[in-house]
Amino acid sequence: MNILLLGSGGREHAFAYKLAQSKKTETLYIAPGNPGTAQLGINIALDITNFENLAAFCLEKKIELLVVGPEAPLVKGIYDYFQSKEELKSILLVAPSFKGAQLEGSKDFAKQFMQEHNIPTAKYKTITKENLEEGLAFLESLPAPYVLKADGLAAGKGVVIPDTLEEAKNILQEMILESKFGEASQKVVIEEFMRGIELSVFVLTDGKEYLILPTAKDYKRIGEGDTGLNTGGMGAVSPVPFADEVFMQKVEQRIVIPTIQGLQKENIEYQGFIFIGLMNVQGNPFVVEYNVRMGDPETEAVFPRIESDLAELLYAAASKQLKSVELKVNPQFATTVVLVSGGYPEDFKKGMKIENAEASESLVFHAGTASNGEDLLTSGGRVFAVTSLGNSIKEALAKSFKTAENIRYEGKYYRKDIGKDLLNYE
Repeated sequence: MNILLLGSGGREHAFAYKLAQSKKTETLYIAPGNPGTAQLGINIALDITNFENLAAFCLEKKIELLVVGPEAPLVKGIYDYFQSKEELKSILLVAPSFKGAQLEGSKDFAKQFMQEHNIPTAKYKTITKENLEEGLAFLESLPAPYVLKADGLAAGKGVVIPDTLEEAKNILQEMILESKFGEASQKVVIEEFMRGIELSVFVLTDGKEYLILPTAKDYKRIGEGDTGLNTGGMGAVSPVPFADEVFMQKVEQRIVIPTIQGLQKENIEYQGFIFIGLMNVQGNPFVVEYNVRMGDPETEAVFPRIESDLAELLYAAASKQLKSVELKVNPQFATTVVLVSGGYPEDFKKGMKIENAEASESLVFHAGTASNGEDLLTSGGRVFAVTSLGNSIKEALAKSFKTAENIRYEGKYYRKDIGKDLLNYE
C-alpha cells in the first residue's frame, strides 16, 4: 500500500526505518522528512498542518494509510478533517480524533479524564485569571517542590518545577498574567509533586483492542545527573528493567484498561498511539501525563526492538482490526543517545558540516540534519539519535557511545550518563 508519514525528526526516521522493511509498503512518502528518511522513501515538501494540501496529495498519490508522527496535526484535528470529506473517508489514519487528541492538547482535559475514570494521578487544581487566588492558596496546601503545567502545547517546555513556595507563586503569576508560555498558559494545572522514577509506556489501540509496546525511559535534562534545562529528550533505554511483570500488570489493570474503557464510554474515536508518562511511586504506577503519539527519542529505542511488521500493526489499528495481529519483540536492550548542537536547548548555530554519520553497529536516526547537495549539515537542536542493541544495557550503551564519539561536527554534545541509573536494576 502507499503510505504517507508526517514529520521530520528522529521519531519519523525510526517510523520510516520500520515501514520501509514491510512487505505491505509499496511506496513510502514522508512529509517533509529529513536526509535520513530520504534513504528509505520519498520526501515531500508539504506543510503538515495544511490539511487541504495533504488531502490533495493523498488523493493524487492514492495514499491508503496516513501515519501522523508529531502532535500538532493531531491536536489541530487531522482525523476529523479527513472524516468530514466523503472523498477522503477511505484513507486510514493512525491518529485519534480531535477530542481524543485533547488528552495531550489540554492538561486540564487529561486530568479531568483521569479523575472521571479513576486512573491514578497526582492531586491537582486548574487555574485561570479568574481563580488565581485559589491557585496561590492551593500551592500553600502542598509540600515543596511544586509542579506547574501550561494547559496547552508548549513544545515540551511548558512544565516548571519550582523548589520554593515563593518561586512557585511568582511563576504561576508569570504564566497566567504575563503569558509566559503564550496561549498555552492561559490555563495552568498545579500538581502535587510525585517522588519516584519515571518511565514511558506506549499503547497502540484501535479504540477497543490494544497492544502494549515495549517500555522505555527517557532523559529530559541537558546536563549529566539530570541537571540543567529541559530538552526534547537526550536519550532513552528500552526495556525499563524495574518495569517487571508485577509492575506492568498494575499498569495494565489500573491505567491502560481504564483509559481504553474511558475513551469508549465518552464515545471518543481513537485509532493510534497512547503514550503514558508514568511515575513508579514505591512500586505503584501513577500517570504524569498522556501524549497521543509516540515519544521522541523513545521511538528510536522502542521500534528497533519490534520484530512484527509495523505497517501491518498500524493498518490493523487504523482499520479497527488489531485483534488480527500479534506483537513480537526482541528481548535485547536498546539504548539511544541523542547528539545535539552546542547551546541547545537555548541558542545554537545551524549549518555545521557533519562527518562520519554512517555507522556500522548502531542505527543513526537523523533528527535535525539537512543536505546542501554535497554535505550533510546540522539544522536543529537535536541532530542525531544513535541507537544500539545489546544483551545488556551496558553492552548496548558501549556501542552507542562509540558511534556518538565517531560522528563529527562543530559544537557536538551528548550526555555520557544515559542509562547509568538503570545499571543497578539489571
